[in-house]
Amino acid sequence: MIDCLFCKIAQGEIPATLYYENKDIVVFDDINPQAPIHKLIIPREHIATLNDLQDHHQPLVGQMLQVASSIAKQLDIADVGYRLVSNCNAGAGQTVFHIHFHLLGGRPLHWPPG
Repeated sequence: MIDCLFCKIAQGEIPATLYYENKDIVVFDDINPQAPIHKLIIPREHIATLNDLQDHHQPLVGQMLQVASSIAKQLDIADVGYRLVSNCNAGAGQTVFHIHFHLLGGRPLHWPPG
């Protein structure tokens, strides 16, 4: 058994208010939001980093991107603008080693990001 926070959330072992879920993906609020809207989009399958993606993961990652776009539209930030971020490894700020996208919006997002 992998001791992974996001796996436990996806499996319902750790309570979270899910914004969206299907058989492959779970979406919930970040516990340390960096914008008024800050959702985490995770696959149910444990994949530690972007470096661990394989060819057979292409449909899954594509589905994650489509879910992000759909949620941005539902939350009325699609036209104003939003940011989708994925950190890879500790040097880039990844703290939970289970791939995920941060969907950020609801305020101006400046560049460069930090």
